[in-house]
Amino acid sequence: MTTAAHTAPDTERPTMKNVLAVVSPHVGGRAAGAALAGVFPGQARVTVVESTDEDPAALAAAHVIITGLGPVTAEHLAAAPELELVQCASHGFDYVDLAAAREQRVPVCNIGSSGAEKQNVAEQTFALMLALAKRLVPAHTALTEADWALPRLQQSITELSGKTLGIIGLGHIGVEVARRAVAFDMSIVYAGPRPVDPETAARLGGARHVDLDELLRTSDYVSLHAPLTEATRHLLDAERLALLKPTAFVINTARGALIDQEALADALAAGTLAGAGIDVFDPEPPTAALRLLKAPNVVLSPHVAGVTRETLVRIALAAVHNVLTHLEGNALRDIVG
Repeated sequence: MTTAAHTAPDTERPTMKNVLAVVSPHVGGRAAGAALAGVFPGQARVTVVESTDEDPAALAAAHVIITGLGPVTAEHLAAAPELELVQCASHGFDYVDLAAAREQRVPVCNIGSSGAEKQNVAEQTFALMLALAKRLVPAHTALTEADWALPRLQQSITELSGKTLGIIGLGHIGVEVARRAVAFDMSIVYAGPRPVDPETAARLGGARHVDLDELLRTSDYVSLHAPLTEATRHLLDAERLALLKPTAFVINTARGALIDQEALADALAAGTLAGAGIDVFDPEPPTAALRLLKAPNVVLSPHVAGVTRETLVRIALAAVHNVLTHLEGNALRDIVG
């Protein structure tokens, strides 16, 4: 299916570039891709697909690939000899083979500095935290079954105020989460490659930079906001999950593979962890066999952080803006590979 926005006159066609917009079905598919295509002006001819290899001719002719969680493998890159840029319509970029792109000297960009997703990811993080603290899911389920669960639940309902929030990755999104935590009177510690500047730390209630193990040992809530790389895959494995307090909660709105999902299911089943709020999975969508789906004390959502109506518009505009920057011969933003 090809969606071209405002086709340029024939005299301009030699300057037109071919853009392949890859939008996986589980994040909106052709409808979302068509909306993204409609943002482009006349210097781009846009083809919308749901997988990168769906239209081999369009892939072979592509000067730019914009991908919304659609994998771009070494084979795809090799099949696109005209390719000049891979633009991820997301903060994440783990679904693109960066090594192969570097080998072919094709830059890969995300939308990290745009902040397009930070508002809703931060809100979803707190939605999961509050649902766990207030036991909203079991309370709701009990009431729908005519079960007044107050006597059973009241001993496990807690407050966020006074608790310590550990943020793994204090980037654009992590900062938004921390700002909200300050409003809830939480203390903040964070782990990452380097500390933030003193002014930012003060604005975030005196947020302290600590190593990951200390963060896990001292936090009441741990929220992940790191990119998925080979270095961060299964960052929270069984050994690190064992460092958490038995009263602690883990929240993941970043990437599913940051946590060893089997180890997390084991910890929840054993009661060595109070609960988990999970918005992302590995793979996506998850299979019915994933034990985490049936684990106790979990609140789950289907990767909805970052996909509000408002957010999707910001994501599309940020991705398109960077592509247009490239087409106009200007410097790219957010090169990740």
